[in-house]
Amino acid sequence: MFANPPPDLIKLYIRNVAIGFGLAAVFVALLLWFDIAGLGGLVARSDKGWIAVLMLFLSNGVIFAGVQFAFAVMSMAEDDDDDEPRGGRRAPVPEPVAIPVRVGSPAGR
Repeated sequence: MFANPPPDLIKLYIRNVAIGFGLAAVFVALLLWFDIAGLGGLVARSDKGWIAVLMLFLSNGVIFAGVQFAFAVMSMAEDDDDDEPRGGRRAPVPEPVAIPVRVGSPAGR
């Protein structure tokens, strides 16, 4: 099919988009089967119901595919739970200095 095999990232994207659209198909089927908010009956009684099903499938497919791909990419992150100190050279904290305060009679008395 391809002259050169596609890069791994492209394979990852296509696989996760297919999974996302598969999940969207299951979601829309369950949405119509259980007649959530009367959608199943509305689609069944309408002669243009297939357009509503197509729109539900495509819009949910885009969302589910995006979430699936984002989850796959974020789960590829390496574990960053090391105990090494981070940051640059920090300025030393100065020693606290006592400041003398004169205690006298309250003002205005």
